Amino acid sequence: MSTTTTRRSRARRNASAMKMVGALLAVFREAEGYTQRSLGAVFCISEQTIASIEQGRRPLKSDLAEQLDELLDTKGALSAAVRNMPEVDLVPMWAEEYLDREREAIAISVYDSLAVPGQLQTEGYARAVFRSRVPVYDEDEIEQLVAARMERQELFQRKVPPTTCFVVWEAALRDHLGGMEVYAGQVRKLREYAETPGITLQVLPLRRTTHAGLDGPFVLLETPEHQRIAYTETQRGSQLIADQDEVAILTQKYAMLRTQALNTEETRDLLDRLLGET
Repeated sequence: MSTTTTRRSRARRNASAMKMVGALLAVFREAEGYTQRSLGAVFCISEQTIASIEQGRRPLKSDLAEQLDELLDTKGALSAAVRNMPEVDLVPMWAEEYLDREREAIAISVYDSLAVPGQLQTEGYARAVFRSRVPVYDEDEIEQLVAARMERQELFQRKVPPTTCFVVWEAALRDHLGGMEVYAGQVRKLREYAETPGITLQVLPLRRTTHAGLDGPFVLLETPEHQRIAYTETQRGSQLIADQDEVAILTQKYAMLRTQALNTEETRDLLDRLLGET
């Protein structure tokens, strides 16, 4: 039986409240003499996971909160804090775990056929993406979403950034979301990324007679613990896939897509031609 987990749209925990709960956990942990590593070992989770919770980057889930309350003798304080955290609708819960995994990944492989991948978007392009949403967001929501998307690009600024590979269908690059000025800026940004060490960008060209990605976009991640997981999205939900047989199938698809795509030099040439057309 597959261990695929389907997450439906729920409200995301408020970021400030997540930091507060994380700080509370740190206080209780230190009071009982545990390090982040030793506490993680009790529950067979990584030191990095405990650090992420305490820093407010990963939510404390209710079942773990209950176990921590018992171990740290907190009289139910952590469970109560988790239950009463305020919520916001801006980023759905079904995307939350993926974003946590993306921040910590040591390798990321992305295939997208609908739009430029979020990790590579300019502010103008991201704004155009969110303005295309139906039903519409208000302008304040759009600006918050754009800011959050730009924060995702901080992964490229890490001391040891993840090894990243992007395969993008050419149709997505020829769509002029936001108008010609936004389009030109996005293509220029992609051209810069195409020269960035540690980032591999390939375009899957139009007019192919075979296509390994017809089932839609997906992402492959490798965690710091060298676990390989996959992620796919639908219109109203997503799947975070841990079953290794399922991950292997998507890995095979990705390998085939890379052979069907233009190589990196050909991709740079195509981007230069697109820039010439603007």
